[in-house]
Amino acid sequence: MADFVVFGEDWGGLPSSTQHLITHLMKRHRVIWVNSIGMRSPKLRLRDIARAYNKVTAMFQPRQHSYAADTAPRPYIIEPKVIPFHGIKMVRAINKFLLRRSITALIKEHDFKEITLWTSLPTAVDIVGSLGEKNAIYYCGDDFEGLDGVDHHTIQPMEQELASKVDLILVVNQELANKFPDSNTHILPHGVDYNLFSTPKSRPMDLPDNGPIVGFYGSISAWLNVDMLDQSATAMPKWQFVLIGDIKTDVSTLEKLPNVHFLGPKPHAQLPAYVQHWDVAMLPFRHNRQIEACNPLKLREYLASGTPVAATAFPAIEPYRDYVSIQQGKEPFFSVLQKANKQAGLADARQKAVAPESWENRVAQLEALIDQLNQKQPETTTTLISNQA
Repeated sequence: MADFVVFGEDWGGLPSSTQHLITHLMKRHRVIWVNSIGMRSPKLRLRDIARAYNKVTAMFQPRQHSYAADTAPRPYIIEPKVIPFHGIKMVRAINKFLLRRSITALIKEHDFKEITLWTSLPTAVDIVGSLGEKNAIYYCGDDFEGLDGVDHHTIQPMEQELASKVDLILVVNQELANKFPDSNTHILPHGVDYNLFSTPKSRPMDLPDNGPIVGFYGSISAWLNVDMLDQSATAMPKWQFVLIGDIKTDVSTLEKLPNVHFLGPKPHAQLPAYVQHWDVAMLPFRHNRQIEACNPLKLREYLASGTPVAATAFPAIEPYRDYVSIQQGKEPFFSVLQKANKQAGLADARQKAVAPESWENRVAQLEALIDQLNQKQPETTTTLISNQA
């Protein structure tokens, strides 16, 4: 049975597509999960200092892992000891040594074999080929060149180097596929936890009860069109606008409006209860490079809930045009919200549109690709190169 070493975000937060896929792979494969090694150098600001403190503290906590029969499978988690300055050659060499040492110790402790190295982060490029892995996969879920908070001048060449070293590149849409060689690049679209979002849930107590609700969940960041939300909430005073997630951009204009409510972040498992009791779910994005390449998980989750969806126009929305109200040109967004609200009776159609796109089905496609990859590789077992830095 193949084992995996995975570089992703910090395990246990709001799950990315990598965490969704790996969670399902763990039903049949063992996994070492390396928490985030970052993609930018920290700055002297409160958020970065707090994150650095939390990462350093986590390094000295006992490793969390469990494969007991009475619990859901969990990965063996590594809190990486790395220096977050990936653009410096000497730092990269030190990070490679530190990462390889901690990973190989866990590989030997649990006798991992036939390893597939999976990374969702270009900053793991130096580890590729150093673990004696059978094959290596780069899973690209975002256009890092257009992503806020990333050291683009450092990450872009690292990503190009990574693409040249791995055996398989997985992307979530054609826009990202265009960046990489056709020979080993495959599109694996995002999936959805269909059962979780389609199963009816009770109404959360903290939802407003004084009018129809339009909602959004996710990172409240620069890619949200705050001005457009301000205009919409002002134009629809009897509607309650609910936003769930961490606030990472200026929302001061929205905070002044009595019908706008910030509920803070919520665990992923609680999100269906919220979206199912909204009258409209929204994707009010700006038009920029990041959104042009995005494939938001919440789009399929919204549809799986059956709730009407209103969205600005971006490429990933096009396959769902028949099930989503999409802004046309300079159309006011409040008009899009009102059109979506008139489609409340089409819940079954929205759910059926994404029912075949479950994470279980995506993982079946993924394992087929990995099987094809393994058939091209010589039959070997993992051999750690003890003297390799």
